[in-house]
Amino acid sequence: MPGIRETRRLPYSCEQMFDLVADVGRYGEFLPWVIATRVRSDTETEMVADMVVGFKSLREKFTSRVEKRRPDRIEVFYVDGPLKNLDNLWLFHCLEDGGCEIEFSVEFTFRNAVFEALAGQYFDRAFRKMVQAFEARADELYGRENAPANR
Repeated sequence: MPGIRETRRLPYSCEQMFDLVADVGRYGEFLPWVIATRVRSDTETEMVADMVVGFKSLREKFTSRVEKRRPDRIEVFYVDGPLKNLDNLWLFHCLEDGGCEIEFSVEFTFRNAVFEALAGQYFDRAFRKMVQAFEARADELYGRENAPANR
């Protein structure tokens, strides 16, 4: 199963970054290709949500179950959609300076192995762009000058 891993050190607290990632209902405001989201159920520890992603005339809906373990872990399990599998994991490690290190990993499998070989390289770029979008959203919401690591 192809996978992507990314690690970032940010000047925001684990709690701030956890809240940003867990706020699925606002993904359409800042994530590229996210057209709509719908949170079906949400508790402190688990969420089920739909996300519609699209590019030009292509549209696909994904349903995921999200396990939340505040403030250090969010794990996303694929329930339904056009792929065979699409799971991801966010780990938030608190740093001494008040910031956090984020580890993001995603694993995906297409239903068609030939399509997986062709599209896998584009998924890599798309997911890296989405991680950058989360970082930009944190800057917008929390401001680097107000971040705990910059005080």
